[in-house]
Amino acid sequence: MSDDAVFVQDGNGFRASELALGPWYPGALHGGAPAALLMRAILEHPLSATLRPARITYELMRPVPVGPLSIAIEVVRPGRRVALLDATLRDPDGVEVMRARALLLIASELGDPTPSPPPFAGPGDGVRNDWHEPGRRMFATDAMEIRFVEGRFREPGASIAWFRLRHPLVAGEATRPLELLAAAGDFGNGIASTLSWDDHVFINPDLTLYIERAPDGEWIALQSEMRVTPGSVAVAESVLWDERGRIGRATQSLLVTRR
Repeated sequence: MSDDAVFVQDGNGFRASELALGPWYPGALHGGAPAALLMRAILEHPLSATLRPARITYELMRPVPVGPLSIAIEVVRPGRRVALLDATLRDPDGVEVMRARALLLIASELGDPTPSPPPFAGPGDGVRNDWHEPGRRMFATDAMEIRFVEGRFREPGASIAWFRLRHPLVAGEATRPLELLAAAGDFGNGIASTLSWDDHVFINPDLTLYIERAPDGEWIALQSEMRVTPGSVAVAESVLWDERGRIGRATQSLLVTRR
């Protein structure tokens, strides 16, 4: 097992390293790591050669274990302009642990070709991640480099942060910008919680990415907020940016309880 990548390919399957681990369950992965792995599978499907991912909805069925993991892809709707793919991630017993439905569309040639730059500072002016877990490697602290422009993990309220992967998603491969987008898009609830980390959990059983255009470069920014009120289902929403401009939006439904 390589400690220098989030996943290692093992035949037709994958094994996660400690770099993929999340904060909620011992031995379970952060949602961003398998989301990026399923994005990789979607991008490698032949339909992605002519169509662009427009929306991807992930369902986190169960905690994703370290491994081994297998992926299957099904074409739900073929098409030259619109297509649907289902990607499924299964644990060693063949149990489905995560699912992604990808809507693929042909890219538009209309509109303004110049994006507007982000209305906030770039990653070079950000403050480094304030979350530390001594003696424990995790996706949020070791796989990801995070620089905050506004807010912090441990500060309740809205937040803006830049993300990039310190390590390859899959050993021996260059990480695609859309894979980084999937990995970072799952952080909205973490960086923008309105509730304290010490007293609450706010787990997202889903993630939806709307991708207006393909990202450029090695940094993705999330401009995130969470809304939770009594009697409601909490939601985290993030506007997604690269250093050129807006990329899209990420939404998460949240299971919020006291610890």
